[in-house]
Amino acid sequence: MRGHYDGIAAEYDEHWVYGPDYVPWMSRQIAEALRLAPSDRIADIGSGTGLFARELADQLSPTRPVVCADPSEAMLRGLGTPPPASLAPLVASAEDIAERRVRLPYDELDAIWLKESVHHVADQARTLHGLADRLAPGGRLLIVMLPAAIKYPLFKAALARFEELQPNPAVLEAHLREAGLETRLDHVEHVIRIDRDKYLGMVRARYMSLLSTFSDDEIAEGVEEMRAAHPEPVLVFPDRFAFVLGRRVGETA
Repeated sequence: MRGHYDGIAAEYDEHWVYGPDYVPWMSRQIAEALRLAPSDRIADIGSGTGLFARELADQLSPTRPVVCADPSEAMLRGLGTPPPASLAPLVASAEDIAERRVRLPYDELDAIWLKESVHHVADQARTLHGLADRLAPGGRLLIVMLPAAIKYPLFKAALARFEELQPNPAVLEAHLREAGLETRLDHVEHVIRIDRDKYLGMVRARYMSLLSTFSDDEIAEGVEEMRAAHPEPVLVFPDRFAFVLGRRVGETA
C-alpha cells in the first residue's frame, strides 16, 4: 500500500480534497473531539501530506510541533521543504510507533488521531493497544473512519468491495476499551457537492486506496458506469464518519 501512496503523492492534495470547506470542517471536528489545547503533545498518524495537521495547526497555534507520521516519505514531502515549524515529519507507520521502533519527540502524547488510516493496519487490536500505551494520563486517541457502508456515487463493484474490507467501528471501539481506555463512538456528517467530472477524475486517480485494488480496465468500466448512473453535473452525497474516541483514565497532564 505504501507504493500506492508513493505513486500519487505529488497529486494527492489535488485529487483528494472535495472542496475548499472540507479540510477546515474536518480539522475542526478532530480538534473538538480531542478537546485539543495549544500545549498538547499531538501526533497525526497516517498523516499523508499533512492536509489536516497543517489546517489544525493553523487553527490551534500549538506551542509544540504536531508530529506527522507516515510510512511514505513521498507523502511527507507534501508538508513542504522545509516543513513549517508547527509540524514535525516522521517516517513511520502506526505499527512502528505502537511497537516503539521509532523515537518520538515526546515521551508521552496528549492526543493522537488516525484519519482514515486504521484500515491499513494488519493487527488492529495489537497496534491500538500499543498506541494507547503512548498516551499520557488523560490522553486521547481518536480514530476517524468511514462507517461499514457508504453512500458514495462509486461503481457497484467498488461499493461492494468497500463493505468487504472496511473494519467495523464498534470492533475498534472494543479494542480501545480492552486497551484500558474510556471510549465513545459518535458520527459526524458533511454533505459533499462536487463537480461530476472532477469526481470522476479523482476515481481515475484512485484517490481512495480501495480503488488501487482494481485494474485500469476495471476503473475505466467503473467510471463509465458512474457516468451513466449520474448524468447530473454536480454530485451531492453524504460523507459520514465514525469518530471512535478513547481516553486514558487518570489525572490529566
